[in-house]
Amino acid sequence: MKVAVFGATGLVGGVMLEVLKEQNFPVTELIPIASERSAGKIIEFGGKQWTVVVPQEGLDKKPDIALFSAGADRSLEWAPKFAAQGCYVVDNSSAWRMDPTKKLVIPEINGDVITAEDKIIANPNCSTIQMLVALAPLHRKYNIKRIVVSTYQAITGTGMKALKQLENERNGIMDGPMAYPYAIDKNCIPHCDVFLENGYTKEEMKLVNETHKILDPAIEVSPTAVRVPVVGGHSESVNVEFEKPYTVDEAREILRNSDGVKVLDDPDKLEYPMARFAQHKDEVQVGRMRADLYNERVLNMWVVADNLRKGAATNTVQIAKLLIKKGYLK
Repeated sequence: MKVAVFGATGLVGGVMLEVLKEQNFPVTELIPIASERSAGKIIEFGGKQWTVVVPQEGLDKKPDIALFSAGADRSLEWAPKFAAQGCYVVDNSSAWRMDPTKKLVIPEINGDVITAEDKIIANPNCSTIQMLVALAPLHRKYNIKRIVVSTYQAITGTGMKALKQLENERNGIMDGPMAYPYAIDKNCIPHCDVFLENGYTKEEMKLVNETHKILDPAIEVSPTAVRVPVVGGHSESVNVEFEKPYTVDEAREILRNSDGVKVLDDPDKLEYPMARFAQHKDEVQVGRMRADLYNERVLNMWVVADNLRKGAATNTVQIAKLLIKKGYLK
């Protein structure tokens, strides 16, 4: 199978290659694609060396599937060209997520919506993926009415420039390139992506809109997204109100038996999810599950996942594997 990775030299692209390798994805020919400045670089994969090519060269090689992680503008320009020649595209940018003609997929939740005709499939935002993997099983049982979520998002969600900014600041270099309007070291910035007219940021509205598209348009979502000086792993404080009665023990057991979820919830042993221990793992970790003090239909929980893996690369590869399982990719 000819597999293109569009954005192969970026943070997420590099993790996509790791996940493809770990999951034994049937790659017979790798087509690493990047911008002109990265063209000609060599990538090691599957015991062979592969040369990075520019988008047109990658298109000319006619891949069977292309995993995109090169930003919305590149996806809008190139994904339709790949799809037009029969290539399946799984796109990790925001380009197609809210397009009503494109499916927005988390395999554990709504993988069944994909059809053979879906040549461009959108990968949700990282913070949405981990929240919904944890909440979808509970929604099926108790019917979620409202979600109040605060995110604590790692700088790797911004990219290489953010990593460089943090590294510079920790080394006392304060005049280097800035990914954020303020110092991120020893700081929390309540500002992820650009501000919109309603006072929320684009990152916050992704949590709203993507939850509506994937899970249920009737769910009320009240988000706050914060950037924190953590290198890898997003954390979320989630306050969820159900329409039906629940118990913490039952909810915990539901999640213990849900695909893609790992429950770490034993305060007596100081067991709870943390970004440090979620790094390089594919599961969504859930803990600190406790009943609200004032509303018997409300549950509080702490949700953590590696934003570059389940939040991006792993979910993308899972969609690709689903295409094989359904018989669309051979």
